[in-house]
Amino acid sequence: MRLPRKHLQTSLLLAAQLAAFLAAVPVMGQTTAAPYPTHAVELVVPSSAGGGTDTVARAFSEAMRKYLSQPLTVVNKPGASGAIGMTEVGRARPDGYKLGIIIAEAVIFPHLGPTTFDAAQLVPIARLNADPSAITVKADSRWNTIEAFLAFARAHPGEVQVGNSGPGSIWHLAATALEDRAHVRFNHVPFTGAAPALVALMGGHIDAVAVSPAEVSAYVAAGKVKTLAVMADQRVSGFENVPTLRERGIALSIATWRGLAAPKGTPPEVLEILAAASRKAVADPVFVATLRRQNLGIAYADAATFKAMIEADNAVMKALVARTNLKN
Repeated sequence: MRLPRKHLQTSLLLAAQLAAFLAAVPVMGQTTAAPYPTHAVELVVPSSAGGGTDTVARAFSEAMRKYLSQPLTVVNKPGASGAIGMTEVGRARPDGYKLGIIIAEAVIFPHLGPTTFDAAQLVPIARLNADPSAITVKADSRWNTIEAFLAFARAHPGEVQVGNSGPGSIWHLAATALEDRAHVRFNHVPFTGAAPALVALMGGHIDAVAVSPAEVSAYVAAGKVKTLAVMADQRVSGFENVPTLRERGIALSIATWRGLAAPKGTPPEVLEILAAASRKAVADPVFVATLRRQNLGIAYADAATFKAMIEADNAVMKALVARTNLKN
């Protein structure tokens, strides 16, 4: 039976409307993907608790609570001068739920010899901090000046024990660079981070540490240690009475930096959310107050600037490693 033309048009119109309605109704059990993040995000810190990197990470995590809908949970993964923690992040699923603090050692490892760490597996999101190295000794040490310290080291090659945050770490490299510039030779003693190195120093097990002023500031204030010189172009805030090596005729400035990174392949929209939150967190009073209280330098840089800085540092560290014979 053939429908009249008018009825046929009406039926086709109703069918089209019904199809449109059904397309707009969600299928039972189907849900729209929730915006990132939907649960806690793990933040891997490649050093021991208590050091500068850990302090920066925890202050950042606390500040991010205001700008990210889920918390950043700090997990310390020290070892191999940061390679263990950074490698874990680089190999993680690129979904934004495992991030890491990337440190200056990322541009040192590739030049030391064979390594399982691959910096190309990490995507820089934001630089958070930067600090110079410094030479610090016990408060009752025989040395009160950097000149006396270096003179003793020069007269007793290999006897002065200088602690660092691990073989091939930025602080190991800093002490080795000082050897090269000052024509001395130290006995380098590695630890899993600046914090355990400081414990060893205060216990009298080593003679000095080559870590940042920030990492020793609390112990300087408590009268347990004293800093002899900083490896910076200018004197450091909170350490205005401590000379730079350049003031003492040694042309050496070397610093560490710390930033946020994600595994390669992390979706751009996730990186954008993290970048926006990071920019706000670094300017947050919680982050600023914590870093200033610890004499840690605030040095925010966006992803593009941070990436360019990493590439520039990579070239510098390659030349420095070659000159100081650190490569195995």
